[in-house]
Amino acid sequence: MASPPYTAGKIAQWFAAWAATEDEELSNLKIQKLLYYAQGYHLALRGTPLFNDQLQAWSHGPVVPTVYRQYKNFGSQAVPLPPDDEFSWDDIDPETTDLLIEVWDDYGGYSAWKLRDMTHTEQPWKSSFSDDEAYAVISRSSMKRFFGSRLTRSQ
Repeated sequence: MASPPYTAGKIAQWFAAWAATEDEELSNLKIQKLLYYAQGYHLALRGTPLFNDQLQAWSHGPVVPTVYRQYKNFGSQAVPLPPDDEFSWDDIDPETTDLLIEVWDDYGGYSAWKLRDMTHTEQPWKSSFSDDEAYAVISRSSMKRFFGSRLTRSQ
């Protein structure tokens, strides 16, 4: 199977660009949670990862470390798309765009802290997080199972 067509950074750019069109502010914390939900639903619906970057169980919920480091200088402030950003809507295929819009519609209206609290009740983070083990990886198989069961219940 070919590797995923996207990096987590590219998907984060999509969410930042989409938030700008919705006149919404998007913090690093909120981007992290949206990446988690996008990856989870992609795994459940398509059986493959949306991006190769790992999700880790940090104290404030799931985090993609590469994206966290990219935006950490913004702290809890809104992450802007730089004016010279090379993002294009055409960078993301239509089927993936539909999935990302659905994730935004379902989760984008929540605050970053509400999303954080929600992830703390969900099995992929709960089964991975430990005070004794920093940066534990959240397995794709646990995400696929969890989000797959959510899809089954909602049908």
